Amino acid sequence: MLEKPYPEFDELLTSIGEAGYRLSEIEASEGAAGNISVYVGWPLDPRRRFPLMESIDLPQPVPELAGKLFLVTGSGRRLREVIHDPAANLGCLIVDPGGLTGQLYTSPRRLFTRLTSEFNTHLAAHYDQVLKTGTNFHVIVHAQPPYLTYLSHIPRYQETQILNRHILRWQPELIVHLPEGIGVVPFCVPGSQDLMEHTIRELGDHSVVVWSKHGAIARSDLSVKRAADRIEYAETGARYEYMNLTNHEMGEGLSADEIKAICQALHLSQTIF
Repeated sequence: MLEKPYPEFDELLTSIGEAGYRLSEIEASEGAAGNISVYVGWPLDPRRRFPLMESIDLPQPVPELAGKLFLVTGSGRRLREVIHDPAANLGCLIVDPGGLTGQLYTSPRRLFTRLTSEFNTHLAAHYDQVLKTGTNFHVIVHAQPPYLTYLSHIPRYQETQILNRHILRWQPELIVHLPEGIGVVPFCVPGSQDLMEHTIRELGDHSVVVWSKHGAIARSDLSVKRAADRIEYAETGARYEYMNLTNHEMGEGLSADEIKAICQALHLSQTIF
């Protein structure tokens, strides 16, 4: 939930570009992999940046979000390029009354034919969080961080408790920024209803969720960069875990007692250790 003064339109575009560029820097968005969407619960006029308009069907009804705005990356667009020309790489969607359709505003420089293929999951995640929390701002970021994704190909790391105990032990900051841990979804076909349903369940308890053998998705109700940061924190833990595997698991990481001491000192609630 954001308080006034709210970010202006161009600030939001810039933050999406900066987050996308950072995900590219950590090699979490090869080619056109990854996507970002932002829910905005206060009035904004998109027409100066996105003057073209068309009506589109929404992947699910969202009647309570009528009149609300979404900024969404286009399908096939590279996250690293959003920062250079946000209007060419993003669409601005305003939900119609009834929540079945929306008006998609785009730029004459538009470089995509439709919004990201994962928009069904993005929209469902936004909808779920807005209904549960009443937030006026919500971000969803999907990326494909290589170390986290690689670990999800190893059967033992597909178990939530094992993944968390192994990843969050490598830096004190990890439990601080991810106290609720990382959720895990079994492999589902990208863009499918199955993936969407599994993701919504896990995002109810976690701010970062691993899509097994695919990538990760993160959310934030504070900023676009905060959601991208959460993927970077999870990826950092996964990289340490990978390094340890290649070094015959000689590292021990922080012990459960050491992590509990950190949480006690900082008054953090967690159920992983």
